[in-house]
This record gives sequence, structure tokens and C-alpha cells, in this order.
Amino acid sequence: MCRNIYMIRHGETLFNVQGRTQGWSDSPLTDLGIEQAEEARKYFEKQMLKFDAYFSSTAERACDTMEILFPRTPYRRLKGLKEQNFGAFEGQPQYLEPDIPKRESFFVEFGGESWQKLTERLKDTLTSIFEENKDYQSILCVSHGAAISTLMKSVSTDEQIKKMHGINNLDMIHFTFNVLSGELKAIKKIHTLSN
Repeated sequence: MCRNIYMIRHGETLFNVQGRTQGWSDSPLTDLGIEQAEEARKYFEKQMLKFDAYFSSTAERACDTMEILFPRTPYRRLKGLKEQNFGAFEGQPQYLEPDIPKRESFFVEFGGESWQKLTERLKDTLTSIFEENKDYQSILCVSHGAAISTLMKSVSTDEQIKKMHGINNLDMIHFTFNVLSGELKAIKKIHTLSN
């Protein structure tokens, strides 16, 4: 009845280092980002985690991370796993974003996505994966910080959000998905890097 979803954030990118807003815009992994993915691969090898299928956002930074984590492993690229669209703020210095407590729909007036639309897109994508592949028990998805965090917050209590807040590069959230009810739950945050 319940399926397991592991959503992991990509490695460090050039825009991360430059402090630029990075949603649907893309930038390559840095040397550190590549090293992070290589270290995370050791985590998966040590834990001997196995998945029925592998999925990635279509962003280069996510696909490159997947190919380092699980070399020579087939995976599907899905637009539905992309980062939040930040509209006109894409690629701009992050200091241009206002420091406001409520950002749920801020980017919409600038051509971006609301948290609600982002959450619906992610849930629809995950639901479709299991509807099309009824035998899958456990999947891994490479996605993005705001996407994973927003999805986690949408299905978690305030206490859980405090425990799982902040998705660093190569952090992973374990979700469960009930195929009968369609209920998604965030279970725990996993640090795949030793530091």
C-alpha cells in the first residue's frame, strides 16, 4: 500500500557559489558539487539502498548528480521534478529577492510559480509515476532545494518542519506515498554527506 520516495538535492553549482537565484535557469556543478555527489555515492553503497527506479529533474545539475550517484544506471528525466520557477528573478543575484516572511506567492507577479503550484506539480508527477508503474515499491528522485522543502512543508506538522528544515546539497528527504488514499508523508531528512 505505501511506497517509498527518496528525494535528494543536487550538488553545489556555479550559481550557488555566485549567490544567484536558480530555479528553471541552470548552471553546472562545481568541482565541490562533483565531489559531494561522489561522497554521497559512497553513502548509498554503504547503506546498500536499492530502488526500483530512478528519476531526475531535467536540469543539467540534477542529471549530472544522478549520473555520479548511480553511474551506468538508467533513469528518466521528468520536467515535473524541476525547481520552482522564480520568474524575472531567475539568474539574478539573490540579494534582489525581498526578505519577507511569507513567500508563498511572491514570484507569481514576476512570472514565477507559487508554492501551491509547485507542490501540485510535484505531487502530480509522483502520483503519475506510481499509477504508471504499480510494481514500484521504492524510487529515488534527484530534485532541488526549494522543491523538496516546499513539498515536505506541505505534508508535515510544524514540529516535523523544524526537524527537516533546510535542504543542503545532497540532503535527502524520505517520503511515503499511500497509493490508495494518495496521501504523501515526509518521514525524515537524511544527510548523505559526512559533514
